[in-house]
Amino acid sequence: MEIIKAKPKDLERIAEIYSLAREFMKESGNPNQWGDTYPPLSIIQDDIAAQNLYIVTERDRIMAVFYFYIGEDPTYRVIEQGSWLADTPYAVIHRVAVREQGRGIIRHIFDYCYSIHPNLRIDTHRQNIPMQKSLAKNNFTYCGIIHLPSGAERLAYQKI
Repeated sequence: MEIIKAKPKDLERIAEIYSLAREFMKESGNPNQWGDTYPPLSIIQDDIAAQNLYIVTERDRIMAVFYFYIGEDPTYRVIEQGSWLADTPYAVIHRVAVREQGRGIIRHIFDYCYSIHPNLRIDTHRQNIPMQKSLAKNNFTYCGIIHLPSGAERLAYQKI
């Protein structure tokens, strides 16, 4: 598997991966995190333009997509019912979606991000049990609750 930055030509296949992820979330008891339309094409296009969207490929097939950015995320400024492991510069991972579960793709993504920056932050929905299990399995520590601009709460994790 190879990880590369997404390009505009990948948009249709990326949208397909996100659609599969939304269905998986619903089937695993998490129908609300992404609903039927998140992330919208406009966010995907903005992520590609900013060069913060990555794809995992295997034999020219897109197997996963994720957002990775080194820098501050405004939603992580305030954390409740806990604290960050460290208040040092960090990178964020968002919008992780995989084509096929159980192939170690998420571990590959986390290892890649950690090799670039050894202080990672990520959050997930309370109902997203598969992601919570993946985070624990990949040595992320639960740190507390953050809130999105909409006010929705998310469980926040960090790996240093």
